[in-house]
Amino acid sequence: MGAKDQNQQGIAHYAALKTAIANGEEQLVKDLLTKQPMQELEKNYLIELAELSNNSGILELLKGTPTFKNAE
Repeated sequence: MGAKDQNQQGIAHYAALKTAIANGEEQLVKDLLTKQPMQELEKNYLIELAELSNNSGILELLKGTPTFKNAE
């Protein structure tokens, strides 16, 4: 798979994750979240989105997701 295909797949995955959070679909969020780390900015945005819906289960899942370590 080329870099362009991987990028498009990543964008589609992120969009599906945002939609699932907005719809309160906890099981789908759990299925979409892998143990792969995500960018801290993306994670913080998704947490804010989940806070709007006040879904503690989704918040817990997101907060447990690892982030990439910044190169120092």
